[in-house]
Amino acid sequence: MTELHTDTLLTEMLNEIVNNGLAGLPEVFTLLLNEAMKAERAHHLQAKPHERTEERTGFANGFKPKTLISRSGPLQLNVPQVRECAEPFYPQALEKGQRSEKALMLAVAEMYLQGVSTRRVTKVLESLCGTTISSTAVSRVAAQLDPMLQQWRERPIEPMEYIIVDARYEKVRVDGAVRSCAVLIAIGIRKSDGRRLVLGTSVSLSEAEVHWREFFQGLRARGLGLPSLVVSDAHAGLRAALSTVFSGVRWQRCQFHLQQNAQAYVLKADQKAAVAEDIRRIFNSENLAQAQERLTQTVEKHRPTAPKLATWMEENLPEGFAIFALPEPVRRRLRTSNASENLNRQLRRRTAVAGLFPNEASLLRLVTALLMEISEDWETSKIYLSPTHTQPITVSLKKS
Repeated sequence: MTELHTDTLLTEMLNEIVNNGLAGLPEVFTLLLNEAMKAERAHHLQAKPHERTEERTGFANGFKPKTLISRSGPLQLNVPQVRECAEPFYPQALEKGQRSEKALMLAVAEMYLQGVSTRRVTKVLESLCGTTISSTAVSRVAAQLDPMLQQWRERPIEPMEYIIVDARYEKVRVDGAVRSCAVLIAIGIRKSDGRRLVLGTSVSLSEAEVHWREFFQGLRARGLGLPSLVVSDAHAGLRAALSTVFSGVRWQRCQFHLQQNAQAYVLKADQKAAVAEDIRRIFNSENLAQAQERLTQTVEKHRPTAPKLATWMEENLPEGFAIFALPEPVRRRLRTSNASENLNRQLRRRTAVAGLFPNEASLLRLVTALLMEISEDWETSKIYLSPTHTQPITVSLKKS
């Protein structure tokens, strides 16, 4: 009877290949796997179907349908079930097959993380395997990378002399509504060799002080220590967190953002260029004393015609003067948060493909994977600052 069944099975497989060529391979593999699983169940039960024997350890209990995505296409399998068995049963043949297909699934995740849209992932998979995969399935597969990505976010870090922090926003679906989520990012410049690296990232629903504070506390707990200088924009939540977690650390407000913020106080469009040039002249000073002198002159110049602008300059521009305590060769690197802006542009090229993220976890997953790769490139590329310029700052600053 077994030989007759084997002959019948072989005939079915041969007919599939003769009639459909390579396109018949999924059906051939399905037949083989189904028969292999039934044989494995019989061995597990110590009895063939309908066989009466004292060695029987349980009973067959029908089949459960399962679709297995393989390189040859989807396989519609019938997984044998058992009952009244002391030991649980799951076909080893199927388990081994699933292990081999994990490489395919991780490749799908890698395509997604490297910037291939869900639509293109589907097309690639259809070309390779003759099957499609939903966006939900892609996200589920990508989630398998979460432990590795979390380990990177929580890895120990060494003390940094300078750090640059910034946030950007992405659209995320939260509780059925579309919300803007803040992606917090910190870049560090290493003392030992002057190379930059991404220290960490976090996703939250806002840039509130509590979120920045938790982010900074996490960096310190991982070994960051107290840097000599922090470069950032002037978001209220960020500044409050800096004063709490990095108390006493010198803060450099991004000069580029200061230039942009000043334009809101220029009432006449034809004066914008002149005001921008005045501020550039202040920031391009050779030292702190010259910058303070030029600031005083500029404030007095604009006070009669633009008193609000003059007051704003007097109160805010000195926050961009911390850079004068640094060696002149590195000022251009740290006078702005441009390092973060450039990083954000790289992220935007990928997140623009995703558009709307289904949840915060998917946003954090994608951003972490991209930052991890970018940081590794930075650590093996050119030195960002000469190691001789990553020593502690000893020059004191006087308030204007």
